[in-house]
Amino acid sequence: MEEIRIERRGGIVDVILNRPSVKNAVTLAMWRELAEIFARFADDRNIRGVVLRGAGKDFSVGADISEFERIRDDRHQSATYEVAVDACSGAIAALGKPVVAAISGYCLGGGCHLALACDFRFGDRTAMIGIPAAKLSIVYGLHSVQRLLALAGVSNAKRILYSADRYPAEQAVSMGLLDELHEDAGLAAETFLQRLTGNAPLSIAGAKYMLNGLSMGAGALDPSAAQRLIDEASDSEDFREGRRAFAEKRAPLFRGT
Repeated sequence: MEEIRIERRGGIVDVILNRPSVKNAVTLAMWRELAEIFARFADDRNIRGVVLRGAGKDFSVGADISEFERIRDDRHQSATYEVAVDACSGAIAALGKPVVAAISGYCLGGGCHLALACDFRFGDRTAMIGIPAAKLSIVYGLHSVQRLLALAGVSNAKRILYSADRYPAEQAVSMGLLDELHEDAGLAAETFLQRLTGNAPLSIAGAKYMLNGLSMGAGALDPSAAQRLIDEASDSEDFREGRRAFAEKRAPLFRGT
């Protein structure tokens, strides 16, 4: 059985963590595969949005701790492991297309790490979110702490990391961990992304790059890269198409070029 499934519906792609028997615990191999998957998506102009979700009842309980004794036993192995984890979240955050985490059931630790890297987090009433690092004597990774801080604020971030508690859906919304609650988070995520497919991909990519960079603190945003995205959009066929569509009072047909 594939540990990660990919399903396409038009321009929307589902990336599905597919280990429901262990509540979609993420192995080191899965962290690396997810990084490769999202890096490939960057070059596919047919993809206009991504839903990240878990098979079965849970998003993910996080990293597969059962393999830690073999692959994360000391500081050197932990550093190698964190490189793979950061590469995964970095690939999700760097993808110039909107990504929505559709969260049901447990979204803990490494699962929360994945969700934090997405642009939006839609949950259902069963969602339970937390970071149990303090119960394992793990210091949560720097990039994930920064994303948590940007979403939840310093007081909530401290509460989440110090307590290692699990927060039900309604409380997760109030803390900034979830953006919206729906009866069917996956369907809501897909419907939302379908709405965005009519907008200019270059505009979304530029906004995502700048907002992510600004939210990650001083030095995270490269102004020259941001200006390059602005210039590419200004020179694009999509910009010309947008002007034509406005003049002709019709919906534009954007191609990301």
